[in-house]
Amino acid sequence: MTRTATALAAILILAACATPPTPEAAVAETLAPAEVTQDESARLNDWFEVKFQETVARSPMTQTYLGIKDDYDKWDDESDAHALGDLEQQRAIIAEMKSTFDFDALDPQAKLSWRLAEYELSQAEAAFPFRDHEYVFNQMFGVQSGIPAFLVNQHKVSGPSDAEAYIARLEGIPAYLGQNVANSQAAAAKGILPPRFVYDYVLSDSRGVITGYPFTSDVADGSEDSPLMEDFRGKVSKLENTDGVTPDEAASLRARAAEALKTSVGPAYDAAIAEMEAQAAVATTDDGAWKLPDADAYYAMRLKQITTTDMSADEIHDLGLAEMDRIQDEMRGIMVKVGFEGSLKEFFDFTRTDPQFFKPNTDAGRAAYLSEATAAIDAMREDLPMVFKTFPKADLVVKAVEPFREQSAGKAFYSRPAPDGSRPGTYYANLYRMQDMPTYQMQALAFHEGIPGHHMQIAMAQELEGIPSFRKFGGYTAYTEGWGLYSELLPKEMGYYSDPYDDFGRLAMEIWRAARLVVDTGIHDKHWTREQAVQYLMDNTPNPEGDCQKAIDRYIVMPGQATAYKIGMLKIVELREMAKSELGDKFDIRDFHDVVLRDGAVPLAILEQNVKAWVDETRAS
Repeated sequence: MTRTATALAAILILAACATPPTPEAAVAETLAPAEVTQDESARLNDWFEVKFQETVARSPMTQTYLGIKDDYDKWDDESDAHALGDLEQQRAIIAEMKSTFDFDALDPQAKLSWRLAEYELSQAEAAFPFRDHEYVFNQMFGVQSGIPAFLVNQHKVSGPSDAEAYIARLEGIPAYLGQNVANSQAAAAKGILPPRFVYDYVLSDSRGVITGYPFTSDVADGSEDSPLMEDFRGKVSKLENTDGVTPDEAASLRARAAEALKTSVGPAYDAAIAEMEAQAAVATTDDGAWKLPDADAYYAMRLKQITTTDMSADEIHDLGLAEMDRIQDEMRGIMVKVGFEGSLKEFFDFTRTDPQFFKPNTDAGRAAYLSEATAAIDAMREDLPMVFKTFPKADLVVKAVEPFREQSAGKAFYSRPAPDGSRPGTYYANLYRMQDMPTYQMQALAFHEGIPGHHMQIAMAQELEGIPSFRKFGGYTAYTEGWGLYSELLPKEMGYYSDPYDDFGRLAMEIWRAARLVVDTGIHDKHWTREQAVQYLMDNTPNPEGDCQKAIDRYIVMPGQATAYKIGMLKIVELREMAKSELGDKFDIRDFHDVVLRDGAVPLAILEQNVKAWVDETRAS
């Protein structure tokens, strides 16, 4: 029996005995059902917050992402024992929740939190047996580039103690990177290695981290700094004479950082490079998850977790083929509008190569791209009240991907803001090769990563009140990326993409996501080769060859992830059209968007339940 049920039973016994109630019982006896629900829900929310903080305390890096400066000098523990401890903690939390609280006495939001906590445990349980299947070193989220990206973008230096913590983290890289090397070795012993091509990216990233002062240059004036030395030098220079740091103290900090880089970071990366070279020598060119131990179960688990559905690989593949046909028909309509004579494939070749669609591959060209992408987001920000009632408080900035990771990083991505407002949300555009960033996709890409896309959804989720933190900072890929892709379509309905080529860019982005359904299942379920998958994209989408190659390389190391976008977007559109049909004149797009966003990220089945409940409530009102 839960505590609430026990308390209510005690009240009934006291009343039956006709004895004077205690003051506490007298208060409880007068509580209306709604007050009991409110009290139990508040208790659960408070408890969730305590458990969230206990969970975050196990991860110094998560603390930093959240703007918490506890353990600011530490890295995460990447041992298998710690991973098991994380799972055991999650199991204990759910067991405690069930023994402590009364589900039936909760309000709808608290019940949703309960259900999501249970859902996340089931996800963790399903994934745990396959924890070695994720490639530790890879070109997308590998630890070799994750370390400098974390220090550069997440470790803020606002005072001397932060600089000291930065140096301590540099000194801690041998242990942290060493654990990851050990995990990679353990996976390799089980036959789990990425394809051969991945190692070229990993080795390039790794060597780039330890190139420049103090590794390969003796110049200490900043002109030839390595990426981390450049970052530390820049952050410390802002402290001089402003935060109680004298020039001599700043010089001492820089010297200590250089020493830590040379004596700790350099040897750690050298060891990682040696291991990657050894693995590369025996790696094969097999690309799909089908090559891994218990492959069918692993890929099925990935699809279920990524899409939050029970769709099979075959069903997803067939859906992708059908969407490809539909979108290509719309593209042929664009060809008519612009007066292009020829086949769709010839039109693709034209949009891939004609200079009118690309900024120069120069600093000026990159600056112009960033400026125009920012302008598109600014224009959308002004128009948001047309279709939204609620808006994020956090700011959004547009940046180019940093040089140390631009060669291997994806085309574009979003980094969430710090909850305390110390760091804005960031849309990163990869401008390493301008030929891979056609201007006709600029608007759709900015809307997807910025507003009304990822920034709108993720920043608003962080700012929600009355829900536990694990929901504010959690996520489900089908929901999050489905919203991102939906956010490319929504602007068309608002009057954007008036230039046919911009609308073609929107369709190019959508067909790209439809093709992902085909190639992801092709690679991991149907044994397609890397070359076969690249050719499919080249034949059926307008994206340039470099884009196609980089995308397939991404899908290979992230099985299933690419299927989330289209499946999530189709569900959101389906629910919107259902609501329109059911509500008629009562339908308000702004209310629909509030319903979709007001609970944070949820699995698609729960999103459908939420929208249907709103439709019923609106119809009844």
